[in-house]
Amino acid sequence: MKKSLIALAVLAASGAAMAQSSVTLFGIVDTGVSYVDNADGKDAKYGVGTSGNATSRLGLRGTEDLGGGLKAGFWLEGEIFGDVGNSAGFDFKRESTVRLSGNFGEVRLGRETTPTFRAGLKYDLFGATGIGQNMGYADWAGSGIADGNTIRKNNMVSYSSPNFGGVTANISYAFDEKAIAGTKAGRYAGGNVGYDNGPLSVTAAYGTLSYGPAGDRDEMSIGASYNFGVAKIAGNAQQIKYKPNGAPNEKFNNYLLGVSAPVGGVGEVKLQYAMYDQKAADTKAHQLSLGYVHNLSKRTAVYGTVAYLKNKEGSAMALNAKGVSTSVGMKADGVTGLNQAGVQVGIRHAF
Repeated sequence: MKKSLIALAVLAASGAAMAQSSVTLFGIVDTGVSYVDNADGKDAKYGVGTSGNATSRLGLRGTEDLGGGLKAGFWLEGEIFGDVGNSAGFDFKRESTVRLSGNFGEVRLGRETTPTFRAGLKYDLFGATGIGQNMGYADWAGSGIADGNTIRKNNMVSYSSPNFGGVTANISYAFDEKAIAGTKAGRYAGGNVGYDNGPLSVTAAYGTLSYGPAGDRDEMSIGASYNFGVAKIAGNAQQIKYKPNGAPNEKFNNYLLGVSAPVGGVGEVKLQYAMYDQKAADTKAHQLSLGYVHNLSKRTAVYGTVAYLKNKEGSAMALNAKGVSTSVGMKADGVTGLNQAGVQVGIRHAF
């Protein structure tokens, strides 16, 4: 009888522990067909690609309730390339963090997106993917260091505050860990402050990255959106400034303005304009993107995007059609200032 009672007690304790913990497998598979003209000199590129509407991904996340409002958790997430089946292998470079949260906010350790990138992502109607995405977050000066675009950083410690009536803040610091001996190359520090309450959202951010003995990259942005119900308007202004040691500063100013509207309760149409004022090179580029997403269910959607990129005064930017045309410049055959048009159609499935 005693053994039975002990077994029941152990079983009950195990059930209670399991009830307080959870692990979730999740992901997105987004694959489509893309066409981009003037992608290689004056030649077009077309074929099956990935992540036209949302970045394909596979991940694991979990939480454990420690009691007293304290929770522990983890997040592991890697990118999926549906067009080639991850022929180069799978990793967790999208995010690999462990976290602790409570009434004080949340602390994360590991690799994840930076607060400066997250601030701008909130106002990009194309979610930083596909040919319609905002391309302001680039390593404009070609620093050559890993994650020079500051979208993500390794070895980062982050703190996110609780929500105070719609106001939140985040601050992050990434250690360089002597990636390049004798320098601080890769060291990042940044933060953002945002207000999200009802239809209004406003976020400001600032960050700085050391790219070694050459100097630093500073970036700042402010973005806002307002949802009127029948339509949502979003905008963002960003400046990236490279401060080379012993040389003049190099500025790159980027501006974004977009509007989206629901269609029939199952779809969304979005129109976005971006201007890239590359002051350091005395060039400009204009990008106009139009997209439509039609939800077949809560998990599955079909989409289509068309985009036009006008390069002026020698600008050499390119539309990003992942898996088909991902060049960052169009200087093949000695030609600069080529314009581009692109089309993407695809299927997105979430699980």
